[in-house]
Amino acid sequence: MEKAIWISIGLASSLLLTGCARGQAQSQPPAAQTQVQPQEKPAPPTPLAEEKSELGDDETWNPVWDKIVEDALPADLLSPKVAKDVKNFCPRFNALPDSDKRAYWAYFFQALSGAEAGLRPTADVRHTEPEVAVVDGVSHRMVRSEGLLQLTYEDADRYGCDFDWDGDKQLTEHDPDKTILQPKNNLQCGVKILSNQLIDQRKPLLTRSSYWSTLRPGFPGNSTFVKQMANTPLACGRIRGRREALSEAGSASAAGPVAKSLPLSH
Repeated sequence: MEKAIWISIGLASSLLLTGCARGQAQSQPPAAQTQVQPQEKPAPPTPLAEEKSELGDDETWNPVWDKIVEDALPADLLSPKVAKDVKNFCPRFNALPDSDKRAYWAYFFQALSGAEAGLRPTADVRHTEPEVAVVDGVSHRMVRSEGLLQLTYEDADRYGCDFDWDGDKQLTEHDPDKTILQPKNNLQCGVKILSNQLIDQRKPLLTRSSYWSTLRPGFPGNSTFVKQMANTPLACGRIRGRREALSEAGSASAAGPVAKSLPLSH
């Protein structure tokens, strides 16, 4: 009888320990899944960045900004949807791995910044042309284009950009702490604007209704933008023709802020 009791106690203890172990296993949080970070590559310098480097000009493109652009890219800008739009500058785009596609777009925004703002993050322009000399709906002041991509405070409402006019209005005109002048905010906003043009509105990359006049064929600054696109990543497989080379040689050597017409329609 005593032996049977001890056997029963032993079985109960074993079951109890097994249950506890099972309960502990269930209470343990699942192992954290490692997120796979997208592969990224640095973009080559544009002709303007090369020139500034030779001159020792510190107001130039910071390679850190490549990562900002590449991290901000939505999947649509890496998809076949845009292959036709970028064909002239990156013929092999559709066949490239995502890392090379990201590098292309990082280069594109560097070239756009060169044509728009001379690669200067605190550049700003108040235009006097009748079509753009209007009141900014957010700041309630005359529209001023600012930063690497020459954007406005109205873009915060139009595209969900991270600009804070209430805070910025307390700062001086070229204060780098202004949210609109911070490269990260400015470039992320630019990615949203371009995505709106190419994906949402299904318009070409170069169109007369682009937000940026530098992307409008025949408009001021367009030849400067084309010149800045001369050093696209080698993976793009772009071969420059004689006509393009002559066009680039004859375009303006200075890449400063240019006039901008009305933004994209909404």
